[in-house]
Amino acid sequence: MQALALLVRTISGLNRVVGEVLSWLALGCVLVCFGVVVQRYAFSTSTLWMQDLYVWLGGAMFTGVAGFALMRDDHVRVDIFYRPAPVRRKAIADLIGVVLFLLPFIYVVYTYTSPAVLRSWSYYEGSGNIGGMPGLFVLKSFILVFCLLVGLQGLAMAARAILVLADREDLLPDDLRYGARDAKEAH
Repeated sequence: MQALALLVRTISGLNRVVGEVLSWLALGCVLVCFGVVVQRYAFSTSTLWMQDLYVWLGGAMFTGVAGFALMRDDHVRVDIFYRPAPVRRKAIADLIGVVLFLLPFIYVVYTYTSPAVLRSWSYYEGSGNIGGMPGLFVLKSFILVFCLLVGLQGLAMAARAILVLADREDLLPDDLRYGARDAKEAH
């Protein structure tokens, strides 16, 4: 059980670091978008690579922080049933959801996008826009980063659920326990 708790802490720690770092891309996205708007309306000009840049920053951010959002329980769910449920029922729902839905979804996304990402890397694909940014292959790689981080966080969710079902949630820090988010929102 100690190993499961370590797994949950390690994966959640990785997603926390990645999420906190990549969330700064939101600021970059806003600043670049602001620059594009100023260029267009104040100077009647436009730079395609800047338009590509804020879209790419947004794409990298949203795919890169998905595991962090899953760790924080920020994804949409049917809270009418889940939120009032006892912790054990939440753990069962999470375990079933990870095994039947999340991990197969990650497998499908990885399986079907890997060839496209590898092909993109093989010729260092750039923007489809003339004058756009080079390096689209790097952005496409974030799909695989998404699969890795969300898949790992799914494993951490399953491990956390197993700890709860074994009455060993006490091995986890408070911020990784069920109800941690609800407790924060109550204060």
